[in-house]
Amino acid sequence: MQQAIRRIAGFVCCATACLVLGTVFSPNASAQRLPDTVRPEHYGLILTPDLKSATFTGTETIDVQIQKPVDSITLNAIEIKFQSVKANLNGKTLEASVTEDTDKQQATFHFNHQLPTGKLTLAIEYTGILNNELRGFYLSKTEKRNYAVTQFESTDARRAFPSFDEPAFKATYDVTLVVDKGDTAISNTNVVSDTAGPSADKHTIKFATTPKMSTYLVAFLVGDFQCTSGESDGVPIRACATPDKVELGKYSVKAAEFVLHYYDTYFGIKYPMPKLDMIAIPDFEAGAMENFGAITYRETDLLIDEKTASVGAKKNVAEVVAHEMAHQWFGDMVTMQWWDNIWLNEGFATWMENKPVAAWHLEWNIPQDVAAGLDNTLNYDAQRVTRTIRAKADTPDQINEMFDGISYGKAGAVLLMVENYLGEETFRRGVHNYLAAHMYGNATAEDFWNAQTAESHKPVDKIMESFVAQPGVPVLNFSAPQADSVAVNQQRFFLSPSMKADQAHSWTVPVCMKSSGGKENCEMLSASQQSLKTPKSGFFFANAEGKGYYRSTYPADVYAKIVDNVESGLTPEERIGLLGDVWAQVRADKMPVGDYLNLAAAVKDDSSGAVVRTALSAVETINARVADSDEERDALAAWVRKNFKPAYERLGEASDSDTPEKKELRATLFAYLGTLGKDPDVIAQAKQIAEKYLADPSSVEGTFAQTATGIAAVNGDPAFFDQLQQTFETSANPQLQETALRLLAEFKDQSLEHRALDFTVSGKVRNQDAAIELLIMLRARETRDQAWQYIQQNWDKVQAQLTTAMGGYLVSGTGNFCSAEARDQVVSFFDTHKVPASEHALARAKNQINDCIELRAAQQPKLREWIPAQKSLGGGF
Repeated sequence: MQQAIRRIAGFVCCATACLVLGTVFSPNASAQRLPDTVRPEHYGLILTPDLKSATFTGTETIDVQIQKPVDSITLNAIEIKFQSVKANLNGKTLEASVTEDTDKQQATFHFNHQLPTGKLTLAIEYTGILNNELRGFYLSKTEKRNYAVTQFESTDARRAFPSFDEPAFKATYDVTLVVDKGDTAISNTNVVSDTAGPSADKHTIKFATTPKMSTYLVAFLVGDFQCTSGESDGVPIRACATPDKVELGKYSVKAAEFVLHYYDTYFGIKYPMPKLDMIAIPDFEAGAMENFGAITYRETDLLIDEKTASVGAKKNVAEVVAHEMAHQWFGDMVTMQWWDNIWLNEGFATWMENKPVAAWHLEWNIPQDVAAGLDNTLNYDAQRVTRTIRAKADTPDQINEMFDGISYGKAGAVLLMVENYLGEETFRRGVHNYLAAHMYGNATAEDFWNAQTAESHKPVDKIMESFVAQPGVPVLNFSAPQADSVAVNQQRFFLSPSMKADQAHSWTVPVCMKSSGGKENCEMLSASQQSLKTPKSGFFFANAEGKGYYRSTYPADVYAKIVDNVESGLTPEERIGLLGDVWAQVRADKMPVGDYLNLAAAVKDDSSGAVVRTALSAVETINARVADSDEERDALAAWVRKNFKPAYERLGEASDSDTPEKKELRATLFAYLGTLGKDPDVIAQAKQIAEKYLADPSSVEGTFAQTATGIAAVNGDPAFFDQLQQTFETSANPQLQETALRLLAEFKDQSLEHRALDFTVSGKVRNQDAAIELLIMLRARETRDQAWQYIQQNWDKVQAQLTTAMGGYLVSGTGNFCSAEARDQVVSFFDTHKVPASEHALARAKNQINDCIELRAAQQPKLREWIPAQKSLGGGF
């Protein structure tokens, strides 16, 4: 599932932002696991949704295997009204009474008769509601009609049918849907019959029996969906949407065709379902969900106009498609035993999604985006509040807590490091062996890394265990290389200067080093202090290919040589890693801010948009969280213009014939010149391009046009606000519509910001988007104060827009403040205005504010010293 990581339209449309949903870890939460005395083998489901009344009726049979004699059966159910529960035993029908425990989301069937070991079939009649919570069996709405759709991960299948709603209780399913005559239905498998009745205005659609699968992967959707079709390796593929958007599914079908063949080859196991449907849903909280054979998506993560879309939008759709399709093997066919290992699903898919997309479009430079994502994850994991990859997960809240930047980003990054150490082919064989050994079953993390250890004959188990069981990020402190060796010590790294280096943690780390000749040498660091063999000659760099899950530090003379060779001796991925390491040292007050700015200037002519974006994103943070006066910000703006405008001008005018790399580099430079650099020429040009783009999206190259529109919004007037609002309300293109909505939150004029806030809580913005709009306003220095005051003063309206998960987005946004007063106000407010599933997000927000206070106190005086020194040297001003 794509949930923790969402792409947000901004100045650089190819950039991604990681928004982490925090959920409650209640110290008093009791385990809610089902007993193992009864196990399901097969479900028969007949569901009749009523889209007008937002209800449904269900007729269900569950074939179970009773492990030892019992007189009652407990399973999961919530928001279900039971009409009858029966069982047939030796030709005799037994009726059960039902008791419900809403806190545990369980129902118990009492038969007042001992049920012997062996097989038994439960027959259940019940009714339920199509809720508005974007989970379970719920309503999704357009202006024209309602749709009935599902989202069951992680613990919401129980809202649609009484079930053993835990991943290890795998079973097969026969799904039948009774729907209105003009509607269709989609489920996990192919349709085997479609017959009229049972009434004149209904027809009954029956689907083929599924393979064994977990409850959270079941899906059914009802409405007037229409589909675009394709095929790969004999498997029919469809992209389905509401009728007005069906043509926008062609690109995702092409992506899925390539990805399916790639995965068939990579895994050495054919796609395990008879068909693949991808369905865009108007109201959908997650980015996408890997339901077995019927993947569901936000519209913006599936539907795209290939002719007008930016490079970033194309990458996003391809990567989300690849992520969810990876789950069909890794997560769906082979499923984690329990939710504490959800990282094995999500981390694997996050790592895997990049491989087919990189092979499909080499020119997209996906490895550079991976390096940038790794840098973000290292910063996320180096905060005061983090967690181990595998953590306690018993209750629904604890389970939902697992869907964060650790399960996705860190787990994926650790797998990347291990693959780099083993070699791609060895790692691939280990993946195949793991899948083949557990096909259609459940497995643990140990099963995975033991398969890799057995295949590679290298200590993968020790590497993985050290990173899975321990929180945080190691920092490797290298001495100057001597002959063919280098001394290194490791400790836990924190971004906060007040958090002292933790000597208690020690990781087993594969360290890949390189020299100026490009030679690499991978050594295993397994102690707190150790000497490693190094490549001979030239300068020394300790993270070859930029794939290590660690930060690096060097002596001053070694670091100086790396900087001297930053463009000639390092790859783009390695340059991203170096920039990240130095910026992390600045945040930890181990280096002065001027050293980072000097390094950023050293890559000003880089040909990689990802490198320049990494460099300038930290400068943007310096501008927002270190600089404390308009004079300092003006000096930084002048520095940006002086250093980076020549590179922008050399690129020339935007053209559809430009390479993707050139398009993204131009957009990146243009974005930062127009915002951070406050360049009047760029701002004027952006306004002209934005007007042209909104009038006719095909008239301007999409990557450049979307960036220009973002700059125009930051500097926008009421007329442009009206134009964007109209685009959002009238466009049939989800990408353009979402871009317009996000940009309403970027206006810096206070009256327009107030309009954006009112619009966000007006009911015209879908619940899935409202919290993101508020977060955008909370993260910007110019808008956060007004946004926060508005949220407090209009809490009832704001709260009404928040679904359970999206509340975490809002709370996380308050971490962008930078004063003790604001921190105390945030904590006080949310102490008395509880947001469900946000306790962990609040803890992170509080500590991010503390980190900002420390960063400003430590580095602002150093910035004040650096600026005049640069002016006197002519260094960029």
